[in-house]
Amino acid sequence: MEETLNLEQEETIHNGDQPMVEDVTQNPTKAPAPASDSDSDSDSDSDNEAQQEADLQTLETELSSNPSNYDAHVQYIKLLRKMGELEKLRQAREAMSELFPLTPSMWQEWAKDEASLTTRSEAVDAIEKLYERGVFDYVSVSLWCDYLNFVQEYDPMVRDHSPTGISKARSLFERALTAAGLHIAQGIKLWEAYRTFEQAIFLTINESDIQEKEKQNQRIRTLFHRQLSVPLVDMKSTLQAYKAWEVEQGKVLDVESSELDGISSHVATAYQRALEGYNARVHLEEQISRQDISDSEKLQQFLIYLKFEESSGDPARVQVLYEHAITDFPIASDLWLDYTRYLDKTLKVGKVVREVYSRATKNCPWVGELWVRYLLCLERGRASEEELAAVIEKSLRCTFSTIDEYLDLFLTRVDGLRRRFSFTGEVGDYSIIRETFQNASDYLSQHLKNTEGLVRLHNYWARLEQNLGKDLNAACGVWESLLKICGSMLEAWKGYIAMEIELGRINEARSIYKRCYTKRFPGTGSEDICHSWLRFEREYGTLEDFDHAVKKVTPRLEELQLFRLQQESKSTDERENPSKKNAREKRRPGSDLTQEQSPAKRQNNSAQNPKKVHGKDKAHEPNLVETNEVEGMTAKVEKENSRNEHMKDTYRKQQMKDSTPGKTKVYKDQCTAFISNINLKANSKDLRNFFSDVGGVTDIRILQDKFTGKSRGLAYVDFSDDAHLTAAIEKNRQMLLGKRLSIARSNPNKSKKDNSGRDGQLEHVHTADPSGTAGGSVETSKGTTQKHRVDNVQIKGKNTFAVPRTVKPLGWTANEPKTEEDETPKSNEEFRKMLFKN
Repeated sequence: MEETLNLEQEETIHNGDQPMVEDVTQNPTKAPAPASDSDSDSDSDSDNEAQQEADLQTLETELSSNPSNYDAHVQYIKLLRKMGELEKLRQAREAMSELFPLTPSMWQEWAKDEASLTTRSEAVDAIEKLYERGVFDYVSVSLWCDYLNFVQEYDPMVRDHSPTGISKARSLFERALTAAGLHIAQGIKLWEAYRTFEQAIFLTINESDIQEKEKQNQRIRTLFHRQLSVPLVDMKSTLQAYKAWEVEQGKVLDVESSELDGISSHVATAYQRALEGYNARVHLEEQISRQDISDSEKLQQFLIYLKFEESSGDPARVQVLYEHAITDFPIASDLWLDYTRYLDKTLKVGKVVREVYSRATKNCPWVGELWVRYLLCLERGRASEEELAAVIEKSLRCTFSTIDEYLDLFLTRVDGLRRRFSFTGEVGDYSIIRETFQNASDYLSQHLKNTEGLVRLHNYWARLEQNLGKDLNAACGVWESLLKICGSMLEAWKGYIAMEIELGRINEARSIYKRCYTKRFPGTGSEDICHSWLRFEREYGTLEDFDHAVKKVTPRLEELQLFRLQQESKSTDERENPSKKNAREKRRPGSDLTQEQSPAKRQNNSAQNPKKVHGKDKAHEPNLVETNEVEGMTAKVEKENSRNEHMKDTYRKQQMKDSTPGKTKVYKDQCTAFISNINLKANSKDLRNFFSDVGGVTDIRILQDKFTGKSRGLAYVDFSDDAHLTAAIEKNRQMLLGKRLSIARSNPNKSKKDNSGRDGQLEHVHTADPSGTAGGSVETSKGTTQKHRVDNVQIKGKNTFAVPRTVKPLGWTANEPKTEEDETPKSNEEFRKMLFKN
């Protein structure tokens, strides 16, 4: 062993790392270096030490501020090992092992470093504990081999083959075979080490003790038989080794032949079955052992292999393969989820499953589902309350991807406590449940405000306060605290009322109705709570109570109906005349402030900021300023008018294209929803998926800008009947792609009648424009046909403000006859008089 350690130290020095303990006086025959070389080496060493100290300080600062930095831990341990800081190195390794599972190579390095310092009996026990921690983190054949070799070499009882030592070694070998003996590629190392150990014991037995020798031979024979029944590499070599050993024991066998002649039938049958299993798996083993594929491809090959093993129906082989996979991919959360799910389904050994969950949450602490299932596993194994509390406390220090994972964790904890107190007959302290609920509320309220999850949590809490805690006032207090957080949610009020009705507290339920019927709730919630109060009084109240409710609810419903009509009218008006809103918005920017000022005010501003002129030009300064302003405005108007004429031409061409016969589809909007505030990236498929729970969608038309072709965030959705439309409207204010939709019934009849003063049924006509643009939609009176005319399109924009009359604004109508006066161009002086006229 000393030779091995010295070789390792020499290799470490060769690789540029310093050994942990170095004594420069151990080689007195070494020739001294020249003085100049010695000085330069000394300077270089000083620089290296200074750099190492600086790096060490940087890493310590990083770890103190961010203990979860895995790479910083690794670099810190490597640097301390290089510098020979033994005590700090132990502390660093312990600190990292508390947070993360160490890799097999890190455990091997740690154990070898400790063994190189001392091999006293107390040190041997400490190093064995290190190996035990290592084989718990990951199943590694090489780590098990190092562990077995260390025990055989440094444990005095095992080394001297005392009965206690032999029993200890055999127990350790059996654990190693259980953990990794089925590993097809490397398991053979453990079997051969076990046989070598038993053969060494055979040599220590006295020649005269025939019975003991025969007993030991039978142990070795049994090991051969067990190995030959397991699919492993080099099975034929193992068979030949078995034959050779049997020949040594006096049997006549053909060692060179691969035939099974002379071998017992049960051994031969097991060997043939194992050989077939190996041949069926050798291709899969080659795929997961390839070095020329990416990690994702390798993981996929593991999944294929696992599927094959699960179909074979051998849980032990499946477990070994999962251990092999997670050793190569320790932070693949889906792999851990599949592994634990398989163990929950197939294994009933609580300790094994519990240990796997412990390792899973240590490797992937950010997966809330693993913690939830860990708690359930502990509950199945009748774990103590202290162990459960420790796990829940550790899980809450982790960072999950969604807040719902924290909610699920708290609810799982409460579920376990409820089951323990309700069904096991255990007399527990209900304050633990109350404290858990309170912690959950404090932790989640700010993140789950106005969500169904928080309502569900408090509903559960109030029910347990009533049933387990036997405290009705506490249950009411839970609902009252929820209303302070989620008072705008109808479900919170309904839950509170339902509890009071269930308890038969009718007056208390009625008082809650009186508190909430005037509140504003999303969608049709305000109407729903009013109708709910009326149903409540019809079923539980007196006639006077019902009349009182009608008296209170009726004006409220009328107010809500009027509000809905106003909102629908406003929405319809904006849909039919989007240019009015755009025109108002375009006049808001501060850059147009001077245009909105009166001429007198602009003249006053000009007087306060006169330009510097010289000589005779000074006398003509006002006229010059006015003329420049008029000319600038004229040029601006002409430029804007030219652009507008171009847009009109484009619009006219598109209208002529849209009015092509045979491409018109009529929509009467009898069961149509109008949707606004849609995400501009949403398409028809997104809307159809949004209404999938409602159903009945027959057509979807997303309005698009005529010139850009981009979505305007508006759409019509046709439904097969009024029931589906009503259900769709109830989804008002729900989220789609990050935008809260506004959903209302489409009612173009009312808007058209109010605007035109004509009666009759109106139809909503949409041209069959594949772009679904707003420009392809007009409303016409039944029985008449209205042609698309560009001249009647009224679009108002910023360019129509303070424009001379002879300049045609965008949307100018040519219905009136033209006069010479209108066509006569005006001079700059006429423009000036017109603009500055009081």
